Amino acid sequence: MSSLNHEIESIHQNFLDDINQVKDSDCLEKIKIKYLGKKGLVASLMPLLKNATKEERPLLGKLINDLKVKLETQLDSVKKKLFEEELTESLKKEKIDVSLPGRKNFMGRKHPLSLMTDELFQILNQLGFSIQTGPHIESDFYNFEALNFAKDHPARDMQDTFYLSSELLLRTHTSNVQIRVMESHNMPIRVAAFGRCFRNETVSSRSTVMFNQVEGFYIDKKVTFADLMCTLDEFWKKLFQKEVKTRYRPSYFPFVEPGMEGDIECTLCNGKGCKICKNTGWLEVIGAGMIHPEVLKAGGIDPEKYSGYAFGGGIDRLALLKYGVDNIRLFFENDIRFLEQFS
Repeated sequence: MSSLNHEIESIHQNFLDDINQVKDSDCLEKIKIKYLGKKGLVASLMPLLKNATKEERPLLGKLINDLKVKLETQLDSVKKKLFEEELTESLKKEKIDVSLPGRKNFMGRKHPLSLMTDELFQILNQLGFSIQTGPHIESDFYNFEALNFAKDHPARDMQDTFYLSSELLLRTHTSNVQIRVMESHNMPIRVAAFGRCFRNETVSSRSTVMFNQVEGFYIDKKVTFADLMCTLDEFWKKLFQKEVKTRYRPSYFPFVEPGMEGDIECTLCNGKGCKICKNTGWLEVIGAGMIHPEVLKAGGIDPEKYSGYAFGGGIDRLALLKYGVDNIRLFFENDIRFLEQFS
Protein backbone atom coordinates (compact mmCIF):
# COMPACT_ATOMS: atom_id res chain seq x y z
CA MET A 1 0.00 0.00 0.00
CA SER A 2 2.75 2.43 0.96
CA SER A 3 4.77 1.48 -2.12
CA LEU A 4 1.78 2.35 -4.36
CA ASN A 5 1.31 5.69 -2.62
CA HIS A 6 4.96 6.41 -3.17
CA GLU A 7 4.71 5.42 -6.84
CA ILE A 8 1.65 7.62 -7.36
CA GLU A 9 3.35 10.57 -5.71
CA SER A 10 6.45 10.09 -7.85
CA ILE A 11 4.42 9.91 -11.08
CA HIS A 12 2.49 13.06 -10.14
CA GLN A 13 5.65 14.99 -9.32
CA ASN A 14 7.32 13.97 -12.58
CA PHE A 15 4.14 14.98 -14.42
CA LEU A 16 4.23 18.44 -12.86
CA ASP A 17 7.89 18.83 -13.80
CA ASP A 18 7.13 17.84 -17.40
CA ILE A 19 4.04 19.96 -17.79
CA ASN A 20 5.83 23.07 -16.56
CA GLN A 21 8.19 22.71 -19.54
CA VAL A 22 5.35 22.63 -22.11
CA LYS A 23 5.67 25.23 -24.89
CA ASP A 24 3.19 24.07 -27.53
CA SER A 25 0.35 21.66 -28.29
CA ASP A 26 2.66 18.98 -29.75
CA CYS A 27 4.66 18.82 -26.56
CA LEU A 28 1.48 18.61 -24.49
CA GLU A 29 0.22 15.69 -26.60
CA LYS A 30 3.45 13.76 -26.00
CA ILE A 31 3.08 14.22 -22.22
CA LYS A 32 -0.52 13.02 -22.40
CA ILE A 33 0.58 9.84 -24.18
CA LYS A 34 3.47 9.35 -21.75
CA TYR A 35 1.24 9.41 -18.66
CA LEU A 36 -2.29 8.53 -19.83
CA GLY A 37 -1.69 6.43 -22.94
CA LYS A 38 -2.50 2.70 -23.10
CA LYS A 39 1.10 1.95 -22.24
CA GLY A 40 1.55 5.07 -20.10
CA LEU A 41 2.78 5.41 -16.52
CA VAL A 42 -0.72 5.46 -15.00
CA ALA A 43 -1.63 2.25 -16.85
CA SER A 44 1.58 0.65 -15.50
CA LEU A 45 0.17 0.89 -11.97
CA MET A 46 -2.73 -1.46 -12.70
CA PRO A 47 -0.69 -4.71 -12.26
CA LEU A 48 0.01 -3.65 -8.64
CA LEU A 49 -3.64 -4.34 -7.84
CA LYS A 50 -3.07 -8.05 -8.42
CA ASN A 51 -0.77 -8.26 -5.42
CA ALA A 52 -3.11 -6.32 -3.13
CA THR A 53 -5.52 -7.97 -0.71
CA LYS A 54 -9.24 -8.04 -1.28
CA GLU A 55 -9.74 -5.26 1.25
CA GLU A 56 -6.98 -3.04 -0.24
CA ARG A 57 -8.05 -3.27 -3.89
CA PRO A 58 -11.00 -0.79 -3.77
CA LEU A 59 -8.83 1.81 -2.06
CA LEU A 60 -5.88 1.27 -4.37
CA GLY A 61 -8.18 1.43 -7.41
CA LYS A 62 -9.58 4.74 -6.12
CA LEU A 63 -6.07 6.17 -5.68
CA ILE A 64 -5.09 5.25 -9.26
CA ASN A 65 -8.35 6.67 -10.64
CA ASP A 66 -7.94 9.89 -8.64
CA LEU A 67 -4.45 10.28 -10.10
CA LYS A 68 -5.80 9.80 -13.62
CA VAL A 69 -8.55 12.40 -13.09
CA LYS A 70 -6.08 14.84 -11.56
CA LEU A 71 -3.68 14.52 -14.52
CA GLU A 72 -6.51 14.90 -17.05
CA THR A 73 -7.75 18.05 -15.29
CA GLN A 74 -4.30 19.61 -15.28
CA LEU A 75 -3.77 18.66 -18.94
CA ASP A 76 -7.07 20.32 -19.89
CA SER A 77 -6.12 23.45 -17.97
CA VAL A 78 -2.75 23.71 -19.73
CA LYS A 79 -4.39 22.94 -23.09
CA LYS A 80 -6.87 25.77 -22.64
CA LYS A 81 -4.09 28.16 -21.67
CA LEU A 82 -2.03 27.18 -24.74
CA PHE A 83 -5.06 27.66 -27.02
CA GLU A 84 -5.67 31.17 -25.68
CA GLU A 85 -2.00 32.08 -26.11
CA GLU A 86 -1.91 30.74 -29.69
CA LEU A 87 -5.16 32.54 -30.51
CA THR A 88 -3.77 35.80 -29.14
CA GLU A 89 -0.65 35.45 -31.28
CA SER A 90 -2.74 34.63 -34.32
CA LEU A 91 -4.95 37.68 -33.80
CA LYS A 92 -1.88 39.87 -33.46
CA LYS A 93 -0.70 38.69 -36.89
CA GLU A 94 -4.15 39.30 -38.39
CA LYS A 95 -4.53 42.70 -36.87
CA ILE A 96 -6.45 45.06 -39.15
CA ASP A 97 -5.59 48.69 -39.54
CA VAL A 98 -9.07 50.23 -39.54
CA SER A 99 -7.64 53.51 -40.82
CA LEU A 100 -6.79 51.92 -44.20
CA PRO A 101 -9.28 52.44 -47.07
CA GLY A 102 -11.62 49.52 -47.72
CA ARG A 103 -11.27 47.21 -50.69
CA LYS A 104 -13.42 48.13 -53.66
CA ASN A 105 -16.20 45.70 -54.49
CA PHE A 106 -16.61 45.23 -58.23
CA MET A 107 -20.11 44.69 -59.52
CA GLY A 108 -20.73 41.59 -61.61
CA ARG A 109 -22.04 42.02 -65.13
CA LYS A 110 -23.80 39.84 -67.61
CA HIS A 111 -21.79 38.59 -70.56
CA PRO A 112 -22.53 40.63 -73.73
CA LEU A 113 -23.92 37.53 -75.45
CA SER A 114 -26.26 37.00 -72.49
CA LEU A 115 -27.35 40.64 -72.77
CA MET A 116 -27.99 40.14 -76.49
CA THR A 117 -29.94 36.94 -75.84
CA ASP A 118 -32.08 38.63 -73.19
CA GLU A 119 -32.90 41.47 -75.58
CA LEU A 120 -33.82 39.08 -78.41
CA PHE A 121 -35.90 37.06 -75.98
CA GLN A 122 -37.82 40.22 -74.99
CA ILE A 123 -38.34 41.38 -78.61
CA LEU A 124 -39.62 38.02 -79.84
CA ASN A 125 -41.82 37.68 -76.78
CA GLN A 126 -43.37 41.06 -77.61
CA LEU A 127 -44.00 39.78 -81.14
CA GLY A 128 -45.98 36.87 -79.73
CA PHE A 129 -43.36 34.09 -79.76
CA SER A 130 -43.08 31.68 -76.86
CA ILE A 131 -39.60 30.41 -75.97
CA GLN A 132 -38.46 26.80 -76.38
CA THR A 133 -35.09 25.06 -76.13
CA GLY A 134 -33.67 21.81 -77.48
CA PRO A 135 -30.77 19.43 -76.73
CA HIS A 136 -27.21 20.22 -77.77
CA ILE A 137 -26.53 16.55 -78.52
CA GLU A 138 -29.05 15.62 -81.17
CA SER A 139 -29.98 12.67 -83.36
CA ASP A 140 -29.39 12.73 -87.08
CA PHE A 141 -33.16 12.54 -87.56
CA TYR A 142 -34.04 15.79 -85.77
CA ASN A 143 -30.98 17.71 -86.94
CA PHE A 144 -31.08 16.66 -90.61
CA GLU A 145 -33.50 14.01 -91.85
CA ALA A 146 -36.75 15.51 -90.52
CA LEU A 147 -35.61 18.89 -91.89
CA ASN A 148 -35.56 17.50 -95.45
CA PHE A 149 -31.86 16.56 -95.48
CA ALA A 150 -31.75 13.10 -97.05
CA LYS A 151 -28.88 10.80 -96.06
CA ASP A 152 -27.07 11.54 -99.32
CA HIS A 153 -28.30 15.12 -99.66
CA PRO A 154 -25.48 17.44 -100.88
CA ALA A 155 -26.79 20.19 -98.56
CA ARG A 156 -25.29 18.26 -95.64
CA ASP A 157 -21.90 19.37 -96.94
CA MET A 158 -22.94 22.98 -96.23
CA GLN A 159 -22.60 22.27 -92.53
CA ASP A 160 -19.38 20.71 -91.24
CA THR A 161 -20.76 18.59 -88.44
CA PHE A 162 -19.19 17.23 -85.25
CA TYR A 163 -20.39 13.60 -85.15
CA LEU A 164 -20.33 11.71 -81.86
CA SER A 165 -21.49 8.46 -83.50
CA SER A 166 -23.26 7.42 -86.69
CA GLU A 167 -26.57 8.70 -85.26
CA LEU A 168 -25.59 11.32 -82.66
CA LEU A 169 -24.02 14.72 -83.28
CA LEU A 170 -23.59 18.22 -81.86
CA ARG A 171 -26.47 20.17 -83.36
CA THR A 172 -25.55 22.49 -86.21
CA HIS A 173 -28.58 24.78 -85.80
CA THR A 174 -31.56 25.39 -83.51
CA SER A 175 -33.90 24.09 -86.23
CA ASN A 176 -33.93 20.76 -84.39
CA VAL A 177 -36.44 22.45 -82.06
CA GLN A 178 -38.93 22.84 -84.94
CA ILE A 179 -39.78 19.16 -85.31
CA ARG A 180 -39.86 18.54 -81.56
CA VAL A 181 -42.32 21.42 -81.09
CA MET A 182 -44.50 20.30 -84.02
CA GLU A 183 -44.74 16.82 -82.50
CA SER A 184 -45.85 18.07 -79.08
CA HIS A 185 -47.87 21.29 -79.67
CA ASN A 186 -51.27 22.07 -81.10
CA MET A 187 -51.93 24.71 -83.75
CA PRO A 188 -51.20 27.55 -84.03
CA ILE A 189 -47.48 27.45 -83.24
CA ARG A 190 -45.43 30.60 -82.76
CA VAL A 191 -42.12 29.68 -81.15
CA ALA A 192 -38.64 31.16 -80.76
CA ALA A 193 -35.68 28.87 -80.01
CA PHE A 194 -32.37 29.94 -78.50
CA GLY A 195 -29.17 28.00 -77.89
CA ARG A 196 -25.62 27.03 -78.72
CA CYS A 197 -24.77 25.38 -82.02
CA PHE A 198 -21.59 23.76 -83.27
CA ARG A 199 -19.91 23.60 -86.69
CA ASN A 200 -16.40 22.59 -87.65
CA GLU A 201 -15.50 25.92 -89.23
CA THR A 202 -12.33 27.96 -89.45
CA VAL A 203 -12.14 30.43 -86.58
CA SER A 204 -12.02 34.01 -87.80
CA SER A 205 -13.08 37.51 -86.76
CA ARG A 206 -16.66 36.68 -87.81
CA SER A 207 -17.11 32.94 -87.12
CA THR A 208 -16.19 30.30 -84.53
CA VAL A 209 -16.79 26.56 -84.05
CA MET A 210 -19.35 27.31 -81.35
CA PHE A 211 -21.95 30.02 -81.79
CA ASN A 212 -25.30 31.07 -80.37
CA GLN A 213 -28.36 31.06 -82.57
CA VAL A 214 -31.89 32.43 -82.39
CA GLU A 215 -34.70 31.03 -84.50
CA GLY A 216 -38.36 31.88 -84.86
CA PHE A 217 -41.12 29.99 -86.65
CA TYR A 218 -44.87 30.45 -87.04
CA ILE A 219 -47.30 27.81 -88.29
CA ASP A 220 -51.01 28.33 -88.80
CA LYS A 221 -53.62 28.44 -91.54
CA LYS A 222 -52.93 30.94 -94.32
CA VAL A 223 -49.50 32.07 -93.12
CA THR A 224 -47.82 33.89 -96.03
CA PHE A 225 -44.46 35.25 -97.13
CA ALA A 226 -45.80 38.74 -96.43
CA ASP A 227 -46.24 37.76 -92.76
CA LEU A 228 -42.57 36.77 -92.65
CA MET A 229 -41.39 40.08 -94.17
CA CYS A 230 -43.52 42.15 -91.79
CA THR A 231 -42.19 40.21 -88.81
CA LEU A 232 -38.58 40.72 -89.88
CA ASP A 233 -39.07 44.45 -90.47
CA GLU A 234 -40.52 44.86 -86.97
CA PHE A 235 -37.76 42.68 -85.51
CA TRP A 236 -34.96 44.90 -86.93
CA LYS A 237 -36.66 48.11 -85.77
CA LYS A 238 -36.98 46.86 -82.21
CA LEU A 239 -33.45 45.47 -82.12
CA PHE A 240 -31.60 48.53 -83.42
CA GLN A 241 -34.13 51.14 -82.24
CA LYS A 242 -34.12 52.73 -85.68
CA GLU A 243 -34.81 52.06 -89.34
CA VAL A 244 -32.07 49.86 -90.79
CA LYS A 245 -31.29 49.16 -94.40
CA THR A 246 -31.97 45.56 -95.33
CA ARG A 247 -31.78 43.44 -98.42
CA TYR A 248 -33.00 39.92 -99.05
CA ARG A 249 -31.54 37.51 -101.59
CA PRO A 250 -33.01 34.22 -102.86
CA SER A 251 -31.14 31.30 -101.33
CA TYR A 252 -31.45 27.57 -100.83
CA PHE A 253 -32.09 25.80 -97.53
CA PRO A 254 -33.55 22.27 -97.55
CA PHE A 255 -36.07 23.06 -94.82
CA VAL A 256 -37.69 26.11 -96.46
CA GLU A 257 -39.21 26.77 -99.88
CA PRO A 258 -38.84 29.47 -101.05
CA GLY A 259 -35.76 30.46 -99.06
CA MET A 260 -33.77 33.64 -98.70
CA GLU A 261 -30.83 35.20 -96.91
CA GLY A 262 -31.14 38.55 -95.19
CA ASP A 263 -28.43 41.22 -94.99
CA ILE A 264 -28.38 44.48 -93.10
CA GLU A 265 -26.14 47.43 -93.71
CA CYS A 266 -22.98 47.01 -91.65
CA THR A 267 -23.40 49.22 -88.59
CA LEU A 268 -19.65 49.17 -87.89
CA CYS A 269 -18.73 51.02 -91.09
CA ASN A 270 -22.17 52.40 -92.04
CA GLY A 271 -22.02 50.60 -95.37
CA LYS A 272 -18.57 51.89 -96.36
CA GLY A 273 -16.82 48.53 -96.07
CA CYS A 274 -14.70 46.91 -93.33
CA LYS A 275 -13.13 43.55 -92.48
CA ILE A 276 -16.29 42.34 -90.77
CA CYS A 277 -18.48 42.89 -93.83
CA LYS A 278 -15.59 41.94 -96.15
CA ASN A 279 -15.67 45.46 -97.60
CA THR A 280 -19.14 44.93 -99.07
CA GLY A 281 -20.98 47.25 -96.68
CA TRP A 282 -23.44 44.45 -95.92
CA LEU A 283 -23.46 41.66 -93.36
CA GLU A 284 -25.46 38.47 -93.68
CA VAL A 285 -27.39 38.02 -90.44
CA ILE A 286 -30.37 35.79 -91.14
CA GLY A 287 -31.71 32.91 -93.19
CA ALA A 288 -35.45 32.60 -93.68
CA GLY A 289 -38.27 31.25 -95.80
CA MET A 290 -41.54 29.34 -95.85
CA ILE A 291 -41.33 26.01 -94.04
CA HIS A 292 -41.00 23.17 -96.55
CA PRO A 293 -44.10 20.90 -96.82
CA GLU A 294 -41.89 17.84 -96.17
CA VAL A 295 -40.77 19.37 -92.88
CA LEU A 296 -44.39 19.95 -91.86
CA LYS A 297 -45.16 16.32 -92.70
CA ALA A 298 -42.20 15.12 -90.60
CA GLY A 299 -43.65 17.07 -87.67
CA GLY A 300 -47.07 15.49 -88.15
CA ILE A 301 -48.72 18.59 -89.69
CA ASP A 302 -50.83 18.52 -92.83
CA PRO A 303 -49.23 20.96 -95.37
CA GLU A 304 -52.54 21.13 -97.25
CA LYS A 305 -54.15 22.84 -94.24
CA TYR A 306 -51.25 24.69 -92.66
CA SER A 307 -48.31 26.78 -93.76
CA GLY A 308 -45.55 28.52 -91.86
CA TYR A 309 -42.40 30.58 -91.99
CA ALA A 310 -39.07 30.28 -90.20
CA PHE A 311 -36.09 32.56 -89.73
CA GLY A 312 -32.85 32.22 -87.84
CA GLY A 313 -29.51 33.90 -87.30
CA GLY A 314 -26.42 34.03 -85.14
CA ILE A 315 -26.74 35.91 -81.85
CA ASP A 316 -22.99 36.47 -81.82
CA ARG A 317 -23.06 38.23 -85.18
CA LEU A 318 -25.99 40.39 -84.13
CA ALA A 319 -24.02 41.34 -81.01
CA LEU A 320 -21.11 42.45 -83.22
CA LEU A 321 -23.41 44.92 -84.95
CA LYS A 322 -25.34 45.97 -81.87
CA TYR A 323 -22.28 46.72 -79.73
CA GLY A 324 -19.84 47.79 -82.46
CA VAL A 325 -17.37 44.96 -81.85
CA ASP A 326 -15.02 44.10 -84.73
CA ASN A 327 -13.92 40.59 -83.70
CA ILE A 328 -16.26 37.79 -82.64
CA ARG A 329 -13.43 36.00 -80.80
CA LEU A 330 -13.46 38.71 -78.12
CA PHE A 331 -16.73 37.26 -76.82
CA PHE A 332 -15.00 33.99 -75.92
CA GLU A 333 -11.62 35.16 -74.56
CA ASN A 334 -12.94 36.24 -71.13
CA ASP A 335 -10.79 39.37 -71.07
CA ILE A 336 -12.14 41.41 -68.15
CA ARG A 337 -11.04 44.66 -69.82
CA PHE A 338 -13.40 43.86 -72.70
CA LEU A 339 -16.29 42.39 -70.69
CA GLU A 340 -16.46 45.20 -68.12
CA GLN A 341 -17.54 47.63 -70.86
CA PHE A 342 -20.99 46.02 -71.01
CA SER A 343 -23.71 46.57 -68.45
